[in-house]
Amino acid sequence: MPRDVADRVPWRMIVLAGLGGALEFYDFVLFGVFAPTIGATFFPSGNPLVQQMVGYAGFAIGYLARPIGGVVIAHFGDRRGRRGAFLGSVLVMSLATVAMGLLPGYATIGAAAPVLLLLLRLAQGFCLGAEFPGAVTYVTETVPQRASFACGVVFTCVNCGALLATLINLALPPAIAATWGWRAAFLLGGVLGLIGFFARRALAETPAFRDMRGRVAKLPLGDVLRAHPLPVVVGTATSAATAGFNGVLFVLLGGYLTRTLHYPPTLAAIAQNGGVIAYTVSLLATSRVADMVPRRHVLAFGSALLVLGSWPFFAALASGTAPIVLLVAVASLVAGICTGVFSPIVADLFPTRVRYSGVALAYNLSFTTFSGTVPLLATAAIAATGTVEAPAAVMAACAAIALAGAIALRWFGGWMGGKAGAPAMIRPATAPARGTAGRTAE
Repeated sequence: MPRDVADRVPWRMIVLAGLGGALEFYDFVLFGVFAPTIGATFFPSGNPLVQQMVGYAGFAIGYLARPIGGVVIAHFGDRRGRRGAFLGSVLVMSLATVAMGLLPGYATIGAAAPVLLLLLRLAQGFCLGAEFPGAVTYVTETVPQRASFACGVVFTCVNCGALLATLINLALPPAIAATWGWRAAFLLGGVLGLIGFFARRALAETPAFRDMRGRVAKLPLGDVLRAHPLPVVVGTATSAATAGFNGVLFVLLGGYLTRTLHYPPTLAAIAQNGGVIAYTVSLLATSRVADMVPRRHVLAFGSALLVLGSWPFFAALASGTAPIVLLVAVASLVAGICTGVFSPIVADLFPTRVRYSGVALAYNLSFTTFSGTVPLLATAAIAATGTVEAPAAVMAACAAIALAGAIALRWFGGWMGGKAGAPAMIRPATAPARGTAGRTAE
């Protein structure tokens, strides 16, 4: 190649990487948006709260497949290239989404319906486990000098996909959504996923991967577990605030506002979509700043605000003392501070030869633990305590773990001989197992 792709069209490649994520997250978030309806269709019960909890359990099951899918697909991404992993994940997930939209309910095929549904959710989660880690790996290796902002662009694309899913929920009347509307939304997602598949065929390999083809790891996951266990732990912790808030905003919030607090569905949907927009603006602005200041400081600041603000936020929602649209927007602005910096921090913890696997493992451990279970835990906490503000404790716990991870980055940087969490060039493939993470001085 006469001229490096990263020099010629880096932002086009970054948008393409993010586009696939947008389409896949549309499919995945759609299940959470329609979880109560899906619960009633595939898991019949006389108790609406039980149906809602079972629907959220189906959402959580999709997350359980993410770590497995992440490490399997990332293995090939580290061994054979990022491009092939991108193409395969979006194709399989698109087919699973189409099948989900066509799947008959419990009333038609009985117990086979929930079994097949959960298998399709596992397929979605398997592919999604490698999607965002792959995009983060790709863009940080394409423009390492602006890794935070590049990751911010990817997450913006992802949020656009999630926003589309919630807008469809807003546009569909409840009666239509409960019958054929949710199925049409899944079929649309499958078509969009196929479009993403063909668009991603234009992606080229990253310069960093092309430069180290002769030095690929034979077992990337084994190398990560043997030589980089602490980066996995720190990466998992620093992702916790974003993971927890994603579970709240994209999955829990709609049902919580309408079924628990009895806000009008239209108002709740407007608040949720306004929150997604505010979230996106905040993370994009934060990612721009994070290329110029120590990232761990930004993460610590945002996490601390979430810890302090979780209870007042849910208490204000429950009391109705402030407009919910404003409340959700403010909470989303705060959460965006964490989201704008966590992914380049995680990417910089691993060298090129195992970066995809390292990011996938840390990211999926975090999102499986803190995002996939948040809606279920929050709903169960309300049922167990009878306190509608109970989800605040779940969100505050996620933020506290991220805060601990941000604080640990200072010690962690010293252990590795550098300053983890600083704006940094991505570590090369030849870096030693305990080399420098974040070489740029603060």
